[in-house]
Amino acid sequence: MIEEVQRAGEHINAGRVILYPTDTIWGIGCDATDPVAVQKIYEIKNRSDHKSMLVLMESFSMLYEYLEEIPPGTQEIIRSLVKPTTIIYPKAKNLAINLPGEDGSIGIRITSDSFCQKLIQTTGKPIVSTSANVSGSAAPASYKEIDQYIRKKVDYIVEWRQDAADSVSASSIVRLDEDGHITLLRP
Repeated sequence: MIEEVQRAGEHINAGRVILYPTDTIWGIGCDATDPVAVQKIYEIKNRSDHKSMLVLMESFSMLYEYLEEIPPGTQEIIRSLVKPTTIIYPKAKNLAINLPGEDGSIGIRITSDSFCQKLIQTTGKPIVSTSANVSGSAAPASYKEIDQYIRKKVDYIVEWRQDAADSVSASSIVRLDEDGHITLLRP
């Protein structure tokens, strides 16, 4: 796994796009602070750049660098989660300008996956994580289900866990308002 983390990290640090396993489904990713790499993902997915993509971070402490404010109770909410959950926060900062939503919000998931954590630690950057499919198509549940079009468009495909047959699904999504109010968007 360490060799794959190093190779994927080199690609991310060079502004390239990777296909990689996450704590949920396979994702397309890049340095979340690089607007050129983020734009390439929008193009690969044939997705409007007005639709935000989520970001993986490896720890709660990273939120301070990429959010204007951390709503009250955030750490307790994250600790209480039993499945991977993406939280949409109101005010992003220090991310690629074309990544947050039009309202400045950003979806962030603190990953518990060891590969993703090591990748983020290696690059020192948050990583974009969007499903490995063309916008509007079904998200693949395994590497084998990823369309050849996607595989050909990315710069690097991580070899780690390609044969995994785990039952996976997309993360839950909640919106966390500035006052700490939670709205469930996807269970």
